[in-house]
Amino acid sequence: MKIAGYEQQPVDARLAREARWDVEEFHAAYCQLLDLGDIEQWADFFTTDCLYIITARENAEADLPVGLVYAEGRDMIRDRAFAVRHTQMFAPRYLQHFVSNVLILAVAGNEIRAQSNYQLLQTLVEGPTTLLQAGRYYDTFWRENGRLLIEERRCIYDTTLIANDLVLPV
Repeated sequence: MKIAGYEQQPVDARLAREARWDVEEFHAAYCQLLDLGDIEQWADFFTTDCLYIITARENAEADLPVGLVYAEGRDMIRDRAFAVRHTQMFAPRYLQHFVSNVLILAVAGNEIRAQSNYQLLQTLVEGPTTLLQAGRYYDTFWRENGRLLIEERRCIYDTTLIANDLVLPV
């Protein structure tokens, strides 16, 4: 699958290794925060003018902008976190976010473009662990004060049957 703006560019091997390390460290912190349920801090991983989309692979391949989740700007991410925390029908659960196969697509100045696989697992109390979603991140990271932030995250899921109440961050 090809996503406009996320084509592989020639990248110096040393820069690619350093960028991959930084992106993997970012994902470790991002996943830990979400798995611990600290959703109020989720927006701190994004730039002020970020774009965050969760959409089906078939929509992405057809270049359709329709998404399960669409948020522009850190304030919309904060609103989404508030809604999840305060208005979602809640059942006790454990979440596990897994990110793997980080591929650095481009490095230019403070910007890194990357592609990674992700999986989101959920365990409800007294229930089996289930796969909620699997897919790929197409990310644009911006380095600000030595820290990576998400400028754009496109979560393109392969899972054809997803929970119709899935509003959790991936």
